[in-house]
Amino acid sequence: MVLAAIEQHEPLDRRLVNDDLAAAFLPAGLRALVAAAGWAPARHALIAASERSGRGMWATMAARKRYIDDNLFAALNDIDAVVVLGAGLDTRGCRLAWTTEIPVFEVDQQINIERKHAVMTRVFGGTPPLVQQVPVDFERDDLLTALVAHGYRRDARTFFIWEGVTQYLTAEAVSATLWQLRTAPVGSLLDFTYVQRNFIDGVDISPAPTLYRRFRERSQVWKFGLRPQEVSDFLAGHGWRLVDQLGPDQVRERYVHPTGRDLPTSKLEWSALAEKV
Repeated sequence: MVLAAIEQHEPLDRRLVNDDLAAAFLPAGLRALVAAAGWAPARHALIAASERSGRGMWATMAARKRYIDDNLFAALNDIDAVVVLGAGLDTRGCRLAWTTEIPVFEVDQQINIERKHAVMTRVFGGTPPLVQQVPVDFERDDLLTALVAHGYRRDARTFFIWEGVTQYLTAEAVSATLWQLRTAPVGSLLDFTYVQRNFIDGVDISPAPTLYRRFRERSQVWKFGLRPQEVSDFLAGHGWRLVDQLGPDQVRERYVHPTGRDLPTSKLEWSALAEKV
């Protein structure tokens, strides 16, 4: 969210992602950091610092948010609901609530929902009426039961968003979540991100050695990964068809080059779009 907020200081034609609520959703200290990034040298220094921890991750993370937005807004006339899995401080639900009548269900752990509610109360005076916050632990809870209890219709053609989450879950939790989503009606879409399995397994840590030490060696917070060539079969086994993938080459061609900025991209994290069959 800090990255998305800082990107708003770039001129519109050089911006990788558009999110006019990103800064407002951050804590005071981070809002101050984002404000300081309005000065171009400070902004460039922050981007350079990000590149030292994972070369190419700035453009890749910004592009994944832009990719999801592009896919979501292109599908608005063909869906009945949006479900954000692991919503965190994501602003999409609120941005949609002011412009459409599509209900949005934000799924996350209880502690994150409480934090998000406090943020929306500060920014808006409360949660937008079309946004429902749904507490779920992906490792333990039944996702669809929780959604239905908060007004979700099982027959709703749904755009599911699963951004920056799968690497934190066990393979069993990822499969269990996709297994529950197998009942989504035809016409539903799933936009998700994943970390390269070779990185998780330690076979190739070259994309971000610093992140490997942080998330795999010290804490083992990151648990799950996929190889791009196995995504199609993995999805098919859960009733979904792969439509598109966004890797480093696509990030560069679709999002970085049009801005004229000289930013590297990373092969560490990929995005994928799938449709229910």
